[in-house]
Amino acid sequence: MRKLLASLAITMGAVGAAHAQTDYQADADASAGQEMSQTCAACHGQQGISPSGAFPNLAGQQMSYLAKQIMDIRDGDRVVPQMAGIVDDYSDQDAWDAAAYFAEQDANLGQTNDEDAELLARGEEIYRAGDMAKGIPACSACHTPTGVGIGSAVYPGLSGQHAQYTVSTLQAFASGDRTNDPNNIMGDIASKMSDRDMEAVANYVLGLN
Repeated sequence: MRKLLASLAITMGAVGAAHAQTDYQADADASAGQEMSQTCAACHGQQGISPSGAFPNLAGQQMSYLAKQIMDIRDGDRVVPQMAGIVDDYSDQDAWDAAAYFAEQDANLGQTNDEDAELLARGEEIYRAGDMAKGIPACSACHTPTGVGIGSAVYPGLSGQHAQYTVSTLQAFASGDRTNDPNNIMGDIASKMSDRDMEAVANYVLGLN
C-alpha cells in the first residue's frame, strides 16, 4: 500500500509539473521576451543568431528547451560562466517569455564543410543511423531527421547550430561538466564519441536544414 501511495504521489507530482509547464508555455509573451533579449544580443545576436561560434544560436530553438536552460542556469543546475548574473532575477514566466521570442525567430541556415567528404559522411552516418558498434544511437531519434527537435520532450533543435558550440557541448557532456540532461542521456552518448565523431556530427548538423 505504501508503495502504491508513493507511486501515485510521484505520478500526480509529474502530472502537476507538466500542467504547470503547459500553463507557462501557453501564457508566454514573445513581446515581453523581446525586451529582455536586448541583454542577450551581444553574445547571441539581436534575432538569436550568434556572431561567434563559441555561443549558441537561439533563433528557432524549441521554446520548452530554451526555457528549461534559462531556469537551469538561474538555479545553478547548469553552470555557464558567461551567463553569471544575467538571468539570476528571471522568474519562470520571464524564462518562458524570452524563450518564446527566440523560438519565433528564423533559424540559422548553416553550411557544412564540404571539403572533407569523409567527415561529412561520418556525421551523416552517426546522425541518421548511429554507430551500433560503439553503442551510439542515431541523433535523429531525439532531434528528428530534419534537426528541429521535439518540444514536448524538451529535445533541442540542432539544425544550423554552430559547429564549435556543438563540439564544446558534446565535450561538456562527455566529461560530466554538464549534467542537466534527463537521465544522463547525452552524457552516456557523448562519452562514447571520439573527437572526430563529435566534429563530424557538429559539421553535419550545421548544414542540416
